[in-house]
Amino acid sequence: MSIRYSYREIEKISNGFKDKLGEGGYGSVFKGKLRSGYVVAIKLLENSKGNGEDFINEVATIGRIHHVNVMKLIGFCVEGSKQVLVYDFMPNGSLDQIIFAKENKLDLSWEKMFDIALGVARGIGYLHQGCDRHADFAF
Repeated sequence: MSIRYSYREIEKISNGFKDKLGEGGYGSVFKGKLRSGYVVAIKLLENSKGNGEDFINEVATIGRIHHVNVMKLIGFCVEGSKQVLVYDFMPNGSLDQIIFAKENKLDLSWEKMFDIALGVARGIGYLHQGCDRHADFAF
């Protein structure tokens, strides 16, 4: 089960949101470190709506997913309009940074691209068919 953090703990883990890794449609991602020294990625969600109930339900669903090709959710925070997800840190960056890079683009072999595509397909297949789902969860 995922760990629930306070926003104050998230600020400490992220060192005040100083090390920004990227930004997407749902918010910004920062590098952080747990007290144990374990490195994490902290996604600070923007434009949060509602009382957080939908967010908690989604966290409960994502927290039950365990697959080698799906990023693991470590924890979360919901305090008022502040919603945060804490994931495993991926030292090589995200897949979109590799595929869609405009500068310093990596020249991937066809074999490597096939391996990546197969891994993505396995992760999606797991989410849609192999994942232990309960009747009250909707994907």
